Amino acid sequence: MLVQEWKKETHDFKRQEIRKTTYSVAQIGDEKLFQIQTYGARGVSAGAKQIIQFDKDRAMELVKILLNEFC
Repeated sequence: MLVQEWKKETHDFKRQEIRKTTYSVAQIGDEKLFQIQTYGARGVSAGAKQIIQFDKDRAMELVKILLNEFC
């Protein structure tokens, strides 16, 4: 899934269990992508459960959102 835009929503949620998470970076044509892979309880051997990709613009927007929310 490639993130196209960020939209803040208000939801009640609980802290999730800790799971293995990795990231990758790739150059595809003239575009660099950042990708996050999350895994289920069986870990990497079972394959990624969710993959989220960010282009440069969406990644920079996410950094700004995180700084705004946590700083």
